[in-house]
Amino acid sequence: MTALWAICFAAGVLCIASVWLWPRRAPHDAVESRPASAMRTLLAEAGASSLSPGALLIGAAMCALVAASAVWVLTRLPVLAALALLAGAVVPFSVLRARRARRHQDRRSVWPDVCDLLVASVRAGQSLPDGVAALADLAPQPVRAEFARFRSDLAASGHFDSAVLALKERLADPTADRIVETLRMARQVGGTELANVLRSLSTAVRAEAAVRGEVTARQSWIRGAAVVGVVAPWVILGLLVARPEGAAAYSTPMGVVLIAVAAGVSFVAYRLMLRIGRLPEQRRWFR
Repeated sequence: MTALWAICFAAGVLCIASVWLWPRRAPHDAVESRPASAMRTLLAEAGASSLSPGALLIGAAMCALVAASAVWVLTRLPVLAALALLAGAVVPFSVLRARRARRHQDRRSVWPDVCDLLVASVRAGQSLPDGVAALADLAPQPVRAEFARFRSDLAASGHFDSAVLALKERLADPTADRIVETLRMARQVGGTELANVLRSLSTAVRAEAAVRGEVTARQSWIRGAAVVGVVAPWVILGLLVARPEGAAAYSTPMGVVLIAVAAGVSFVAYRLMLRIGRLPEQRRWFR
């Protein structure tokens, strides 16, 4: 009898603890790991959504191997080859981040025109789906292809909400998210203030773009100084190790430590300079 009570007690404790020991999880296919989700978001915001996170990782590995091989052939220093391996792996992600920043900067001046075109279509009496679909021919060139895809999706499904959500994912822009959510709300609940809301959003985005452009122009020297300050010492190091006596000096344990410390200092200084000169970016709150 005592053994039966002990088994029941242990089963009860196990059932209570199962909430924390084995939490309920969604199916594997429906859950995406955080790194893969971050890479997919980066690819979408950079306009390379056709690529997969796996392809990005393969590209990073290839760049790392090429950079490490080239440095090893030129210098025969393992520490420089290891640093080149790390730098080469970061190159694809840096290219995507630069492309994302350039894409956002190019499109920042487009959204006020998109809002103005939507206001004109609403005031002309067009329905909301027809007004958004008309942007496939009227919108500025940088976003015309995405609105053309929206028109095709709308013609195929006839469902405005799903088509406009797919449009939001393709645009992958904070301002576009605000416009799309405004259109969805107007479509679902109705109202007569859509034109005023879009006009206010257009004015705010245009003023923000003007201020951001001026500040970016004034702070562009910070990024230039960061690049020159990081690249110049490594160019000198490359010239030194090209000579046999320089390569022999930096292949010693003290030389390896010096190169490793210099790499750490360069990385911290570069990130600090970029942090000082970086402007806060809008976040996508409506993903």
